[in-house]
Amino acid sequence: MKLAILGGGGFRVPLVYGALLGDRGAGRVTRVVLHDVDAGRLRAISRVLAEQAAGVSDAPEVSTTTDPDEALRGADFVFSAIRVGGLEGRANDERVALAEGVLGQETVGAGGIAYGLRTVPVAVDIARRVARLAPDAWVINFTNPAGLVTEAMSRHLGDRVIGICDSPVGLGRRVARVLGARPEEAWIDYVGLNHLGWVRGLRVAGQDQLPRLLADPALLGSFEEGRLFGADWLRSLGAIPNEYLHYYYFNREAVRAYQRADRTRGAFLRDQQESFYAGTADPDVSALELWNRTREEREATYMSENREAAGAGEREADDLSGGYEKVALALMRAIARDERTTLILNVRNRGTLSPLDEDAVIEAPCLVDANGAHPVSVDPLPGHAVGLVCAVKAVEREVLAAARSGSRGTAVKAFALHPLVDSVSVARRLVDAYTAVHPGLAYLGG
Repeated sequence: MKLAILGGGGFRVPLVYGALLGDRGAGRVTRVVLHDVDAGRLRAISRVLAEQAAGVSDAPEVSTTTDPDEALRGADFVFSAIRVGGLEGRANDERVALAEGVLGQETVGAGGIAYGLRTVPVAVDIARRVARLAPDAWVINFTNPAGLVTEAMSRHLGDRVIGICDSPVGLGRRVARVLGARPEEAWIDYVGLNHLGWVRGLRVAGQDQLPRLLADPALLGSFEEGRLFGADWLRSLGAIPNEYLHYYYFNREAVRAYQRADRTRGAFLRDQQESFYAGTADPDVSALELWNRTREEREATYMSENREAAGAGEREADDLSGGYEKVALALMRAIARDERTTLILNVRNRGTLSPLDEDAVIEAPCLVDANGAHPVSVDPLPGHAVGLVCAVKAVEREVLAAARSGSRGTAVKAFALHPLVDSVSVARRLVDAYTAVHPGLAYLGG
């Protein structure tokens, strides 16, 4: 099988390739084509993959191209992992938002909207190319904001595009671990939007173990979300929120922490990855070792400002290993080999969350087989969660409308309606500032 990775010069690609190296049997990926607009990044990542494959006799063949059509033609699976505007764009998203006193995180709030406005037109172009060049391919979307981008692509690819994220996987793994359960033997009752979901139950042998966790302050304080949100708030919710909900529940504290930081997260990653790519140019340096050191630092500092604001301490060692590449591999195996499994994915709603329409992309447990991913029925969300999900989905729809029409007024509406942007005046200034720093937003007119 052929796998095309768009954004193949990206830093996380070796995680995916490493997962492929351990896959065996019929229907495995034998050919990987990396596409990127930056040939230098492709060379760097190719060096890392070559070292990973050393000694593996049947490692998937790797080739590179700067031509997206060449990458897509004949693909069985397509990974979309693009970053429009690069990490400099992310740093600008954060800087502009924080100057207005609002959140600039790449998937949440003003920063997420700006990133979405830049990314959706490119993602739609990719979807159209896939439909033309590889109509039978399955697209696995890694590109953030994952739910929004998956929905944009689904309008051209239907259910053949599936969004993935490692955040729910990590949350479920941590909750299972503190309850003494094996994650693969537990049913995680999780639903919402990407980076906006809640674990409402964890069933082992048919018994919900979450009430036991919520009743035990020591257990609640023993894992990341418990320390991040606090035991009292989790008991009030009766659920364990995705870590990104810290930006909503403790917004003022998060904004202050990011304003006080020496660098924004985007600027840190920009500088870190520039150093990595430059370092791989030295033939005497192990590109794989350099990549591993860089990845460990990246994972250890993830959401550090939020943890500092909450007094949550350092990340646990078990949480530094990533996970989205395992979700991607499990998804591909289920589709290619009909190895039926259950995964938390970003897919079209199909009536799963009744407040949203059929085509709204949600994040929910799905049964996956050769015919794709099918969201399972879930209990209704409580009112406070319904309100937040509906508000954010309405913003996503305005972003899609602005990207389609090029309307500046619709873009302003998207910012102004977001729960974390509390002023139409601020929304107007954000649109002006973002269009000034991002050439990719020049399409926003009157």
